[in-house]
Amino acid sequence: MTEDHYFSADPAAPFAREELTCEVWGHELRLVSGAGVFSRGHLDHATAVLLRECEPPAQGQVLDLGCGYGPIGLAIARAVPLATVTAVDVNERALLLANENARALGVEGRFIACRPDQVPADFTFDEIWSNPPIRIGKQALHELLLTWLPRLRPDGRAVMVVGKNLGADSLQRWLTDQGWPTVRLASAKGFRVLETRRG
Repeated sequence: MTEDHYFSADPAAPFAREELTCEVWGHELRLVSGAGVFSRGHLDHATAVLLRECEPPAQGQVLDLGCGYGPIGLAIARAVPLATVTAVDVNERALLLANENARALGVEGRFIACRPDQVPADFTFDEIWSNPPIRIGKQALHELLLTWLPRLRPDGRAVMVVGKNLGADSLQRWLTDQGWPTVRLASAKGFRVLETRRG
C-alpha cells in the first residue's frame, strides 16, 4: 500500500470533516478541514507565523499557492474587499473544502479554489502567498516556484513561509541566484517569512 500524502490528488483516507476557528487580521475565520488534507483540525504553525508577521495585501489579484482548505487565501479575501484570490492545489478534497469555506464566509465571489491547470495561462498576479509544499522534494518545489513566480506582475511579490530546518535559508539563496531577489521579512518559532520580487 502506498502512503497517502496531503499532496495526493485524491486522498484515500475516509472523508471526515473537522471544524476549527482562528482569528486573522481582526476577523474570525470559522473553517472546515478534513482527513487527507494538510493541517487537519488546526491552523498549522507555519501558516500562523505567516499571517501574524505580514500585513494583508492592500488589493489586487492574489494567488494562494498550495492552498489546502484555504486559510491563507480566505484570510486575505475576508480582510481585503479589493482583493480577488485564486487558490490552487492538487488535492481535490482540499479544493472542495476551500470552496465550501469561501461560501460559508461569504467571499465566494472573490475566492476560487481550483487545480493549477485550470488557471488561464495568461493570468498574472500582484502577489503570491504560500506555505509551500516543501515535502514534495527540492526538485519538484523548485519547478513549482519557477512555474508560478514568472506570473507575478512587474511590481509584484511573493510571500512564503518555510521552516528553517526545512531549508528556508538555502531556498532564499537559490531563489536569488535564479534571478528572483529574496529577503527575509521575519523569523519566528523556527520559521522564516521570505519575500521574493522580480529581478
